[in-house]
Amino acid sequence: MTEWNQILRNKWYSQEEPDESVASFVTLLKKKNKSVRVLDLGCGAGRNLIYAANQSFEVHGLEMSETGLNFTKERLRKRNLKAHILKGDMNLLPYIDSCFDAVICVFTIYHQKLERIQTTISEIHRVLKKRGTLLTNFHSKRSGMCGKGVEVEKDTFVRENGPEKGVVHHFTDEEEIRKLLKDFKNVSIMLRERKSANGYLQSHLIVTTTV
Repeated sequence: MTEWNQILRNKWYSQEEPDESVASFVTLLKKKNKSVRVLDLGCGAGRNLIYAANQSFEVHGLEMSETGLNFTKERLRKRNLKAHILKGDMNLLPYIDSCFDAVICVFTIYHQKLERIQTTISEIHRVLKKRGTLLTNFHSKRSGMCGKGVEVEKDTFVRENGPEKGVVHHFTDEEEIRKLLKDFKNVSIMLRERKSANGYLQSHLIVTTTV
């Protein structure tokens, strides 16, 4: 948690514009139903949560970092938007079963070891309604950062330097993702890649799926 309190003070990690995958996902949700209850899991500084709240959805956010929570609450206040924000662990969600129409969990789930990733996915499955939808993403093994840092288990590394020093990163592929999401339906996986400012390949697998 200490690392993320510091990381989220960096402007790069507290951007205000939503991720492009979230903007597209929200557009699809609006087409399906105007009355949608959404959870932004690991909401960080609130950029995706605020975008969803601005669509008149009932929005909930869970975040472990006090810095992230404070950013999110202040940004909501400035925009006169409402959302239900809680501090908590994505491996033990403080919500009843089958209570959300959609869960957004981007740039978050892969910051842990594989067993805990599976626990998070099981918790997401539990809180989604039948036919509820998940948007998430994973680090691809194609990433230029795969293999960098201290290996703590297969395909999982802790950064030794940079703004994410001390943070766990798990790298995966489509086969493993489909195993992790074995209890979900209609799994769609899209590769998104770009060069970072310092020249390495950023490679993510964008996933949408339903219960």
